[in-house]
Amino acid sequence: MAVSPVLVVKIVDDSSVGVRARWRDDYVEHHIVLNSVLAYWWANDLPPVEKFLELFESVIKRTINELTPHKILNLKYEVKADDKLSEASEIEINLIEVEADGVGFKIEGKQLSLKGLRNSTKESGEKTPFSESFDKSIETPDIVLKKYREMQNR
Repeated sequence: MAVSPVLVVKIVDDSSVGVRARWRDDYVEHHIVLNSVLAYWWANDLPPVEKFLELFESVIKRTINELTPHKILNLKYEVKADDKLSEASEIEINLIEVEADGVGFKIEGKQLSLKGLRNSTKESGEKTPFSESFDKSIETPDIVLKKYREMQNR
């Protein structure tokens, strides 16, 4: 029986999102500290939901690369938001599939819901609910992949 790697995504004490990749006895974990990133996005007038999705993908990619270096990460997920992504303050992410170089990950904590991402001083008019599926293939540049492999072989 083959042991599948596991990806765990969860909200940690309402202030951060934890992403952990585990395979056999090894694991790598990273956290997205929501207060810090939200303050930065608000101060720079950046769309927090769009930025969170970019960061979320990046943290998943980094976490898995540190556990098992890979060239291609396939990531499938659905997003629901209370408004178009550039204006939304609430988001729900449902992870469907995570695969690194053909190795599928079992997903624990497939659904992640966040509220209050938009700065409260922003007033929004009529909201247009958003729902879309994403199927991304994210490539690790060769020089970065080489560094991850070197880190793993230490």
